[in-house]
Amino acid sequence: MNKAELIEAVTDRSGRSKAQTEDIVNAVLKTISETLERGGNVRLLGLGTFSVVERSAREGRNPANGEILKIPAKKAVRFKAGKALAESVAKTS
Repeated sequence: MNKAELIEAVTDRSGRSKAQTEDIVNAVLKTISETLERGGNVRLLGLGTFSVVERSAREGRNPANGEILKIPAKKAVRFKAGKALAESVAKTS
């Protein structure tokens, strides 16, 4: 599902106009992004937690020529599924 499909699905479930739904979805995504940019976490009960983690520097290898490279430390976004979501997905296997 992409963003447009998400907006359409939420529009169908909420009874709101597509424009209202698009504004709400954009506001939610912007709020999540801004919170993560500030180093905060976003916990959504029943879904999971978005957080920022530090990836340490490491050595890697260029697959084209085998050259060893230094990969610098960086921040990355992590999503950990909540228990309810994880159990729901596991049941569909």
